[in-house]
Amino acid sequence: MQLDSNQWQLVYNVFSFGLISMLACTIYTLVSQQRVLPKYRNALVMSSMVTFIAGYHYLRIFDSFKHASENGMVKLDGSQDSFNEAYRYVDWLLTVPLLLVEVIAVLALTREVSRSLIMRLVPASAAMIALGYPGEISNDQNTQVLYGVLSTLPFIYILYVLFVELGKSLDRQPAGVAETVGRLRLLLIATWGVYPIAYIFNIVGDASASSFVTVQVGYTIADVLAKCVFGLTILKIARMKSMAEGMKDDH
Repeated sequence: MQLDSNQWQLVYNVFSFGLISMLACTIYTLVSQQRVLPKYRNALVMSSMVTFIAGYHYLRIFDSFKHASENGMVKLDGSQDSFNEAYRYVDWLLTVPLLLVEVIAVLALTREVSRSLIMRLVPASAAMIALGYPGEISNDQNTQVLYGVLSTLPFIYILYVLFVELGKSLDRQPAGVAETVGRLRLLLIATWGVYPIAYIFNIVGDASASSFVTVQVGYTIADVLAKCVFGLTILKIARMKSMAEGMKDDH
């Protein structure tokens, strides 16, 4: 894949932006532990884990892109020194279930409700990512469509659990928390929506430099929103709940 200098620099800088965003958010959520009550700190720990894992994989993606590049030519042929898209799927396989568990953890629901939600959301999210990967790496359009449809099924189930099952538990939350969780779910849909759009773009679009750049930039921006902004919103919810339960603002 031949990129011009502007395209190459854009992808290079976007990967760099993704990496530093993940690392900065990891540090911020870690040092914010004392700003919330102990029972909400697990949610912040998971948020830090998500961005740390993503930061590690962006480091690998960044290095893979540099090593696969020579004079603007990026190798995408699957050879040992070609650009490795699999790093993204390994990252998503680990971080997407954690993102969903974050939401459950910060709401501090009863143990039975939390266990029930986690036992449904985690397997569904893992299935969604695992089913998407064979289509991502395939060059056969029928295979791409098949796995695209299959990976959409657990995605729809996740939306059902988040909006219907989880929604039943929001009435008992402190003032403002239900609204913030509602915005959090919308953020999740908006950012996750970028991934299937990019997936479809790979199916119907030409294998051109512009399509490669569009997909990589889209994935990275979606990752920053879905992990960093999501994690900061989790921190906001934890702070709101801690304040509602008597924690002083100067903590």
